[in-house]
Amino acid sequence: MSVWIYTIASVLLVSAVSLIGVVTIFFGEKKLNSILRLFVSFSVGALLGDAFIHLIPEAFESGSLLVSASILGGILSFFVLERFIHWRHCHEVGCEEHGHALPYVILFGDGLHNLIDGVIIGASYLVSIPVGIATTLAVVFHEIPQEIGDFGTLLYSGFSKTKALLWNFASALTAVVGAVMVLLVSSQFESVTKILIPFAAGGFIYIATADMIPELHKHKAHKLSETIKQVFFFVLGIAIMYALLALE
Repeated sequence: MSVWIYTIASVLLVSAVSLIGVVTIFFGEKKLNSILRLFVSFSVGALLGDAFIHLIPEAFESGSLLVSASILGGILSFFVLERFIHWRHCHEVGCEEHGHALPYVILFGDGLHNLIDGVIIGASYLVSIPVGIATTLAVVFHEIPQEIGDFGTLLYSGFSKTKALLWNFASALTAVVGAVMVLLVSSQFESVTKILIPFAAGGFIYIATADMIPELHKHKAHKLSETIKQVFFFVLGIAIMYALLALE
């Protein structure tokens, strides 16, 4: 029962992050994008930290080659997801990646991505509460810049502020569906976590390295201080994941 409570609370928290897009109303685009780039750096560290400090070591305790195959499967699956539904993480307001896409394609892609997030969070809590908390935090840190970027893009696509907020939140609620699916299936197939945990690690590695780090490189640092800030937040994300080992 505690696993269900933690899982549902976590996916509801992740879904609520979609409402953070409202902050775009209070900041100028240039200022907001500079803040988001620092958050992207932090998120990269959190995602990689969770993958390499929590998920992969936990998965390899089974000592199976299936772990390596599942990690690669996670990387490949996220690559295919981007290729076939023309969806890509957006970490800036009105980013070019989504600029010419239909807004409902963006929402569909995000809905599918959030469904996978829910699956990952549910599987993580089946391993242990601390691993579930670490994964939830990694997902939340990643969702903040993404949801702000998506909200801004929906506004640029012609949505009103209310419509963009509500549709973005609706697509985020698919995380609840994904989490419930995993918890229900796990009662029938206990081995499901042995596949999903390394799969999640592979997905996190792909998002951090293929999506988010290139996003940081697109913006040339004009000052050494900007690079130092990005490195600091990158390391901070990893450090927080490492600190969570104390909960285990």
